[in-house]
Amino acid sequence: MASPLARPAASVPSVDAVVARMRALDAALPARDGVAVFNRVYLTVTEEVGRRLDAGGFPDPRAAGTLDVRFAQRYLAAVDAAGEDRRPPACWRPLFQLRRHPGVRPLQFALAGVNAHIGHDLALAVIDTCRTLGCEPAELEDEFDRVGELLVALEERVREELMPGPDLLQIADPLTHLLGSWSLERARDAAWAAARALWALRYCAGIAEEFTERLDAAVGFAGRMLLTPLPG
Repeated sequence: MASPLARPAASVPSVDAVVARMRALDAALPARDGVAVFNRVYLTVTEEVGRRLDAGGFPDPRAAGTLDVRFAQRYLAAVDAAGEDRRPPACWRPLFQLRRHPGVRPLQFALAGVNAHIGHDLALAVIDTCRTLGCEPAELEDEFDRVGELLVALEERVREELMPGPDLLQIADPLTHLLGSWSLERARDAAWAAARALWALRYCAGIAEEFTERLDAAVGFAGRMLLTPLPG
C-alpha cells in the first residue's frame, strides 16, 4: 500500500467529477449497506460545496475546490481499495468490515464514516492541498473553516435523517451513549492540529510516517467502537 503521505497527483479532478463518482456509488450500492449510508450524506455535502463554489461562496475558490477534492479522494481511494481486495487505511476498515452487519444501525454507519473521514483523512487532505498549490496550512485556514462549517451541517443532516424518533431513543438506549462519545467539533479541531504537525514534520519522513500510522490506528479504534452492534 502506498504511503498515506505520498505526494498526490498533480492534476486535480473537478468537484463535479467527484460528485459524479459518489452518485454512481449511490446507484450501485444497496441502500442498507453501511458505506452507502455514509456515501449518501457525504454526497449531499459535496454537492453543496459545488453550489457554493459556483455562487462565489469561498474567498479562494481554487483553494477551496482543491481541498474539497483532495479530501474526497481519500474516501474514494478507500472505497477502491476495499473493492479491489486491498487493505484500506485502518480508520476505514471497521466500516468496510461491518457494512452489512444487521446489528449496526444506519446512524452508526454514518458517524463511523464521518469519524474516519474527518479524524484521519482531513488532516492528510490539507497536506495534499498544500503540496498541490505550493502553499502552507495557514494559507488554507479560511477555506478549512468554511468547509468545516459544511461538515457541521453534515453531522446535523446525519442526525436529522437517521436519528430514531424521540419515542425510540431513550436514555437507556446504548445508541444514546455512543452518540455522546464522539464530537465532530473536537474531531475537526484535532484534524487541523494534526495537519499543522504533519506539515512541521514534512522533512522528517520517518517521524511523520509514524505519526500518521498512529493517527490512523487511533481513528480506526474509535470507528470500531462507534460500530458496536446494538440490540434492536
